[in-house]
Amino acid sequence: MITLSKKLKSGSAGATAQSSQRRISIRDQLLIKDVSEMQDNLPEGCSVDFQDPDQLHTFTLTVAPSEGLWRGGKFHFSVVVPDEYNNVPPIVRCETKLWHPNISEDGDICLSLLRKNSIDGLGWAPTRRLKDVIWGLNSLFADLLNFDDPLNLEAANHYQKDKESFKRKVRQYIDLNNKQ
Repeated sequence: MITLSKKLKSGSAGATAQSSQRRISIRDQLLIKDVSEMQDNLPEGCSVDFQDPDQLHTFTLTVAPSEGLWRGGKFHFSVVVPDEYNNVPPIVRCETKLWHPNISEDGDICLSLLRKNSIDGLGWAPTRRLKDVIWGLNSLFADLLNFDDPLNLEAANHYQKDKESFKRKVRQYIDLNNKQ
């Protein structure tokens, strides 16, 4: 699957024509190991899709929770790993409209792990890996769900005021997305 690793091997195998050798970025070298580790450790209900297997720095994550409020939904996240990786976190956006206190309807995500600097000390660090991002995003639909520090204040207030109405709205979004 990881065809970029073939490039690394062929580049170090001694191609003598200088013009045919391409420099492999540090990010891409890190991604070969990270992507393999990520795919070996995907949480249940998560899948990753690479549009181009030679472009490990951009992929789509699908999270399909099997329990909880968002059970039955499929939520797609675009993930772009910048050139400065692993000193900066991947750029992640939710591409699926949903009703969630930690994900805006525009796709912004409130997850400390995705911040270069966070006040809680749980932000990005060079020791973090893509698998941590995947597990963090998956956890937003379970144990990391946070109504007390929301990004989508309207969704959090809705939950606090009327949990049953909140649940119905979550289902409406899921049903609408499943029809598309």
